[in-house]
Amino acid sequence: MKIVLATHNAKKLTELRRVVAEQGLALDVLGLDEVASYPEPAETERTFEGNALLKARACVAATGLPALADDSGIAVDLLNGMPGVRSARWAGKGATDQANLDLLIAQLADTDPAERTARFVCAVAFVDAAGTEHVVRAAMEGTLVSQPRGGNGFGYDPIFVAEGHTRTNAELSPAEKDAISHRGQAVRAMLQWLVGEGLVDAGRVGEGPAEREEG
Repeated sequence: MKIVLATHNAKKLTELRRVVAEQGLALDVLGLDEVASYPEPAETERTFEGNALLKARACVAATGLPALADDSGIAVDLLNGMPGVRSARWAGKGATDQANLDLLIAQLADTDPAERTARFVCAVAFVDAAGTEHVVRAAMEGTLVSQPRGGNGFGYDPIFVAEGHTRTNAELSPAEKDAISHRGQAVRAMLQWLVGEGLVDAGRVGEGPAEREEG
């Protein structure tokens, strides 16, 4: 089965392919750079679930293939749950990960470390051409540090320490992060649902363009 992850983010695509491989599913995951381009919807919803559904519906309408889409971000208690759905655009439209990270660090300057509680949230939506829709949501609780640490991950990972851990997400290995991350939890729950509904069979794992070209 081929499925499209409605993103141009190569790191998100890599994460999803890792989890699919871990689960041993016969699922060939494509990214948006591997299908014909189409006008992508603006993320106008106020919830992660709403934005994920917008993206998945648009992908199915354009490609005809089943689609997964995620919307994720960080919710900081001192900022009343922001950046939230604006996490990728916190420093403005087209902002880089570094710009978003720098702004959040500046906004938390001179705050009590014990009060820098936050959580990563991820909603994953599945939509297919038959009209099937399903959304799952997961969260990873933690705290924020004032100085970035680690070279793995992306986004706000360098300042986020998951509950029960001492290292930032960016200091964890990909496998360690996948095991506890909001996206890893949500993707595993979605894959279990797809298998349970008979929409995906367990079997050979599709691992991207190289395997497809080799047959």
